[in-house]
Amino acid sequence: MPQITVDYSDSLESAFDRRSFALALHPLIVETIDTQLSACKTRFRRVDETVVAGGTPADALVHIGIAVLPGRSPELKAQLSEAVLELLAGHLDPAEGIAPITTAEVRDLEPSYRKR
Repeated sequence: MPQITVDYSDSLESAFDRRSFALALHPLIVETIDTQLSACKTRFRRVDETVVAGGTPADALVHIGIAVLPGRSPELKAQLSEAVLELLAGHLDPAEGIAPITTAEVRDLEPSYRKR
């Protein structure tokens, strides 16, 4: 815990400093929701095709999903989502003509979650 998944458009492959983002994201999460740095795990998934609204060639998006153990208030989760989006902005250097849509969601892990 936390389980972090970052889906991003393939058009951002060279414009998204993923490792640097993850290394900055983990301490932000620790500070915001009071967890251990060693518990943070991030995986990145490049999405080969995305279509946003009317489907222009400049379509791009980044979605960050953070799953945490239950017990955090909705306000704290919203605060973390906002902080994550602010952090993300500093790690995207989109090519000219690409303005990605960025989203973040913090949700509770299911009771079946286990870690070894």
